[in-house]
Amino acid sequence: MSNQNKLIIVGAGGHGKVIADTAIKNGYTNISFVDDHAVGESMGFPIIGAVPEIEMLKDDQTDFVIGIGNNQTRKAIAERYDVRWVTLIHPSAQIATSVTLGQGTVVMAGAVINACATIGDHCIINTGAVVEHDNVIENYVHISPKAALGGSVCIGEQTHVGIGATVINHMAICGGCTIGAGAVVVKSIEQSGTYIGVPAQRKI
Repeated sequence: MSNQNKLIIVGAGGHGKVIADTAIKNGYTNISFVDDHAVGESMGFPIIGAVPEIEMLKDDQTDFVIGIGNNQTRKAIAERYDVRWVTLIHPSAQIATSVTLGQGTVVMAGAVINACATIGDHCIINTGAVVEHDNVIENYVHISPKAALGGSVCIGEQTHVGIGATVINHMAICGGCTIGAGAVVVKSIEQSGTYIGVPAQRKI
């Protein structure tokens, strides 16, 4: 966190609001938003412009984080703007000392990340999610609330694991997948697509 304690959240919608609450609990007081579709304020903090204005707002005193749940949008913004992306962890999250977290990643309330897991850049480990030991989570992945990943799971870039989904131990899921809410992955996934059901099957 910068000494100046200034944070701009990209995206003032629901996910941005949750990030703002996490930022408050990390001691940020000078918080604002940029958003292409909203004006005024959010969470009592001002919306100071649209996303392209990031270039004019960046300086050595400001941290940035992306408050947008869509993986593709988050990637596009992160790769376009060269700013100081900050990693935020809710105080109630439980993270093992051997975990590696990439820049711009957010870990929400009640999440658990266990020993030797590696989390990439601009990921979302959402409320109450469980990421077990030795997981490898690539960049721009979203692990939704209450999703559970067993030990030694690998999740490819831009994959979204839905609410309450389960991935058993030693599975690998390729990039660009959507795992539906409540799905149970019992076989590794090598083809991008949407997978639903118990056991999870590719949606045609």
